[in-house]
Amino acid sequence: MNITQKTSGTRITITVLRAAVGWHLLYEGLAKLLAPGWSAYGYLSNTTGFLSGFYRALAADDTVLRVVNLLNIYGLILIGLALFVGLYVRYAATAGALLLGLYYFAYPPFGRSLFSPSAGQWYIVDTNFVEALVMLFFVFSRERGYGIDALRRLRSAKPVESGDTTAPLACSAGQTRREVVKNLFSLPVLGALGLGVFRRKRRLAFDGLSGATLQVNPVALGAMKGELPKGVIGPHAISRLVLGGNLIGGWTHSRDLIYVSPLSMAYNTEKKIFETLMLAENAGINAINIAASSNALMAKYKKMSGSRIKVISQVAPNMMTGDYFEQIKMAIDHGSDILQVQGNWCDWLVRDNKIDVIAAMMDNIRGQGIVAGLGAHTVDALIRCEQEGIIPDYYMQTLHHDQYWSAHPRENRIAFEVDGPRHLDHSRFHDNIFCLFPDRTVEFVNRTTVPVMGFKVLAAGAIPPEDGFRWAFENGADFICVGMFDFQVVSDVNTTLDVLNGDLNRKRAWCA
Repeated sequence: MNITQKTSGTRITITVLRAAVGWHLLYEGLAKLLAPGWSAYGYLSNTTGFLSGFYRALAADDTVLRVVNLLNIYGLILIGLALFVGLYVRYAATAGALLLGLYYFAYPPFGRSLFSPSAGQWYIVDTNFVEALVMLFFVFSRERGYGIDALRRLRSAKPVESGDTTAPLACSAGQTRREVVKNLFSLPVLGALGLGVFRRKRRLAFDGLSGATLQVNPVALGAMKGELPKGVIGPHAISRLVLGGNLIGGWTHSRDLIYVSPLSMAYNTEKKIFETLMLAENAGINAINIAASSNALMAKYKKMSGSRIKVISQVAPNMMTGDYFEQIKMAIDHGSDILQVQGNWCDWLVRDNKIDVIAAMMDNIRGQGIVAGLGAHTVDALIRCEQEGIIPDYYMQTLHHDQYWSAHPRENRIAFEVDGPRHLDHSRFHDNIFCLFPDRTVEFVNRTTVPVMGFKVLAAGAIPPEDGFRWAFENGADFICVGMFDFQVVSDVNTTLDVLNGDLNRKRAWCA
């Protein structure tokens, strides 16, 4: 490889680096521009660190805030565009380094535990820090890659006379044409990416939740008592406390309180859901268990935030069309990490003697190299599957006691009645109990060697967290799945830590 080839390779590498950082900033700016009513208020008002007073002062004045919003949006767009096409790179990089420095000190990545990194932050170093270093490289480096700046320098260079080999900065006519093409390569690429942005806007609807806008209240995180321990399911390390998806999907299991579900949905706007997810991740919860209908929402959150939360998707067969694998394919397409046959469907299929459908779904999931779970409300369903040789990678079983006021008498409970008819008779099922036979459930859980994730451990809010969490862990759960509003996240994490770090009367060995 000669010197020219080496130089060309270096310039290409530098160009790609410059364009990648430029596109990130440009995209952030476009996302904010296209989001109706986007404001930096939430970002500024929740800042931490020694400069938090300065940032909060910016948010407190409406006129200043409007200026900050405009500078944020158009600064990102102009800096990103200039870097992408290679125009006035030194000035753009200088402005970009200053802007990223402001982002860095708004949420400085130090002060928390050295061994509790959050997404994009690794104690002192975070993504803003890394990109600011890249900006400084372009400020001080003479080589800035291909782009419009290089094209302008090329056009000002004198052409080489025939036989003249003494002018290293000049080039022949043929070389000039090739250099022009190289320096203008970013324009069609920019057009293609821009088209993708507007298509994405129509599909996902930008709502101002991109990048730095997604922040959490550091005051809540400051009350945490430690780091959640993890267990392992297949290749996945999962926090012992898993975020439940019912409150995100709009299911509250509120018995006869008809206003609770719409109230929950009114509170959990998309923005609030995303804030809750980010808070949960920062608190150490690294997995969520969701219904298939929430897959698109989770895919959107992960794309916008860069989240690495593990998505456990429940899947059900389409018995109308006979396509048992429709939701499996959809969940995989949306990037789910683990798939689980939905609990109520496992109940129904066992009840209706269609256990072959469960076997087919489990085989299909595993055939694609994905961890396969099996859920149930009635433990009889899992017992029957076990007898038929259907052993999942983990069980997802309702696991709570029945010592609370609204639980109807044991003698009136019927297997598989969860998700069945709701009776007006107070001594019958009315969306009020989900682990119908706690003794039989505990017996099954304690003899299985398969990891168990307990859910509905609070009986949909009828049991206090400390009581429900302790009962589930003491009776064999390796993980507990709990639906939470944002204001409950840190409290539930601390309760989990208190239970696990306390005097836990657990007989079953940890299987995960």
